[in-house]
Amino acid sequence: MRVNANFDERVVVRFDETPWVPSPSPGVERKMLDRIGGEVARATTIVRFAPDSQFAPHTHDGGEEYIVLDGVFQDELGDFPAGMYVRNPPTSRHTPATAPGCMIFVKLHQFDPADREEVRIDTSAAGADELFSDQDEHVRMLRLEPGEMAQISATDGLEAFVLAGSVTESADHLGKWDWLRLPVDATAEFVAGDQGAKLWVKTGHLRQIRMPETA
Repeated sequence: MRVNANFDERVVVRFDETPWVPSPSPGVERKMLDRIGGEVARATTIVRFAPDSQFAPHTHDGGEEYIVLDGVFQDELGDFPAGMYVRNPPTSRHTPATAPGCMIFVKLHQFDPADREEVRIDTSAAGADELFSDQDEHVRMLRLEPGEMAQISATDGLEAFVLAGSVTESADHLGKWDWLRLPVDATAEFVAGDQGAKLWVKTGHLRQIRMPETA
C-alpha cells in the first residue's frame, strides 16, 4: 500500500475529509496520512480505539512515536491520557489497549535502528516544548498566540500536526487534527488563527527515508 508516498511533494491531509479505515483488530480504526507497506509499514496515522479494544502484543522493530489526542491510551507501561507524547524505540514490545477509548497520532518504522531512548512527556505541562532531538530529527511543540507568526526552516523536511486552534501556512488553512508535510529545502510560515494554535512539529527527518524491511 502507498499513501502520500512521494516525499518530494507538499501534502495536506484534513481530518474531517479523510475516512476511517477498519484495522485487523475489532474496534480499531485508522485515518492513513502517509504509508508505504502493508500491516508492517512506514506509516503516519491517526488511530481510534473504541472502549475496551486492543491490538495484539507486538514488537516495534522500527520504533513507535505517538501523541494521545483524546481519551486514555494504555499498555503494560501505564495509562497515557490526552497530551502525552511517547517514543517507544526499536525492539520495544507492548500490548496497546484502552478501557475508556482513545485516539492517537502515531508514526511507525521511522527511528534510527540504534535508537534505544524512551520518552514520556506530558505536553500540557508548562515548558514542555522540546520533545526529542538527535542528529536526524527535532521534535517540539509550537504554541502560538492569536495572529502570531512563526517561520521554520524545512531544509531537511517538516511535518506539522495541529493539536488545537488553527494556522494558515502558504495558501492552506489547517484546523484541529489536520496534518502538513513539506519536502526538503522548504520553509514553513505559520500564522495562528483567532484562537491561537498548538502544533506538534518535526523537522530534519526527510533527507533519509527509513523503511521497514518488509515494506
